[in-house]
Amino acid sequence: MPRNRSAATPALQVLKAASIPYRVLEYEHDPRSESFGHEAVRKLGLDAMAVCKTLMADVDGVLVTAVVPIASQLHLKSLAGALGAKYARMLDPATAQKLTGYVVGGISPLGQRRPHTCVVDASVTDLPLVYVSGGRRGLTIELAPADLIRTINAHTAAITKT
Repeated sequence: MPRNRSAATPALQVLKAASIPYRVLEYEHDPRSESFGHEAVRKLGLDAMAVCKTLMADVDGVLVTAVVPIASQLHLKSLAGALGAKYARMLDPATAQKLTGYVVGGISPLGQRRPHTCVVDASVTDLPLVYVSGGRRGLTIELAPADLIRTINAHTAAITKT
């Protein structure tokens, strides 16, 4: 069941400062859950193609934030190709946490410690709304895909496999 309590995270601060319209959705995170996006889909009643996970990768030595629907899987070769690179590899969770300032399961593409190159999967660009982590487990942000892409200065490309 969604809850409505305020939570100031760097992700929300970025949206507020940029005057981007958004809606906060909250739910009680189950600490036993390891499938954070699927937990959000289940508890908030959302479409798995609109709920996105934020993944961190090393692409030819450049740190990259990839935003893809939880119903899909990041295709590392496509991510590398989208950036004109030779390789891409996932960062380990501890490194991703350190670089973003967020915990795994709460990593948001918004408000990371430092800006990184960002790629959003093209499949979400035609959706009316997308959902990304708000910066902690159990906190989801609803916003227009164009606003997300513009706010994080993202590239868009087909970077998933289903």
